Amino acid sequence: MEHDLAVRPSERQLCPECGHALDATDERFPRWCAACDWNVDPAPPDAEPGRLAAARRRLARRHGEELAAAVSGGAAGRPRRDAAALLALGLALLVHGVTLALAVAGLLLVVLGWETVVQPIGGAVLLVVAFVLRPRMPGIPQDGPVLYRADAPRLFELVDDVAAVTGTAGVHAVVVGGDFNASVAAYGWRQRRVLFLGFGLWEVLTPPERVALLGHELGHFANGDVRHGLLIRQALRSLALWVDTLAPSRAHTVWDTLFNVMAYLPRCAAYGLLVLLDHLTLRAAQRAEYEADLSAARAGSTGGAVGLMERLLIADSVQTLMRRESVAAQMTGGAAGREAREAAERGLWERITAHVSSIPAHEYERLLRVCERRGHGVDDTHPPTHLRLRCLARSEPQPAQVEVGDERAASIAAELASARMVVARQVVRTVHGRSG
Repeated sequence: MEHDLAVRPSERQLCPECGHALDATDERFPRWCAACDWNVDPAPPDAEPGRLAAARRRLARRHGEELAAAVSGGAAGRPRRDAAALLALGLALLVHGVTLALAVAGLLLVVLGWETVVQPIGGAVLLVVAFVLRPRMPGIPQDGPVLYRADAPRLFELVDDVAAVTGTAGVHAVVVGGDFNASVAAYGWRQRRVLFLGFGLWEVLTPPERVALLGHELGHFANGDVRHGLLIRQALRSLALWVDTLAPSRAHTVWDTLFNVMAYLPRCAAYGLLVLLDHLTLRAAQRAEYEADLSAARAGSTGGAVGLMERLLIADSVQTLMRRESVAAQMTGGAAGREAREAAERGLWERITAHVSSIPAHEYERLLRVCERRGHGVDDTHPPTHLRLRCLARSEPQPAQVEVGDERAASIAAELASARMVVARQVVRTVHGRSG
């Protein structure tokens, strides 16, 4: 499956607004004017986000300049236990205390209320509610291949080297998938660390950018990211579950109406607590992102961190290409269809890399200006990307402390070869059905 990545030649055109000469035409991307921003953002406005997401965006813009200046000016380091952090911790304990109180009350009603019929029934209901709302320790997702140290020793060696630079420990497992993303988390009651690595992003990065990516993700462990803490992370999850559980249902019967009426006040209280805890921790979480970017620069160099950040601007373009690859591979049935899918799987990552390499510099500049206009980040919990780039530009330039030579890169690629094929198959056969 081939894609025409060439830029079609055309006569030089002038901006209809200011008469400035426009850049060479590439029909894959909008034509725009760098002088007056004509047509810089032709896409329709963003869909209206939910109330919580909209509040996060507003706070990110409000605090973004201040945090970027503070971090790049040398005020980095482990977040201090300020009033917001202490209040968030107390609120998280309150949330877990409510679940515990429901369990204890239900147990007492069941054990001590046998003289009546109502008390044991009420106790059983409370125990069920407490069980549903309990904090849960997620395991390792099985959506994609899971690699352990014995499966990819050179990859884990690289992770360990980056972890040493950022001042933390490595990970127990690496889960690979097709997303244009990466993240870290802790799983199980022992809180073992796992790195989620999306090949959609990993494959288009240079070696310094890959090191910077690892430095950023491991930096969340090193810098004391409040939302990665067990108590607050589980409290946010519990509150979100409370809100979903108490959501009003369509009133088909009188019992539905009664439930909606009885759940109204608890639902409002749960949503209010969720918004409050989210607001109390968002500033610290945003600061942690800036500090993780500085960890990325220390590990992979400032240039590697900047290159990584610029790659994040083209996430939509890469995801669109993956969907197009999947749809094209599904168009033919029978033996010919199987051959088409196998061909798409074999060369998927090479075509994505070629696509990214062909994106012109003026498209990155356009996307950066769009980011400044709309305040876009990776998601509504991240600071706007243009402020993260500004923070890196203001900070002292850093050389790479972890190098990935040709031999090391080749060894890691060989370790990931089997997983690359498995994930390519998943992308080609499933990505076309996703939204976005």
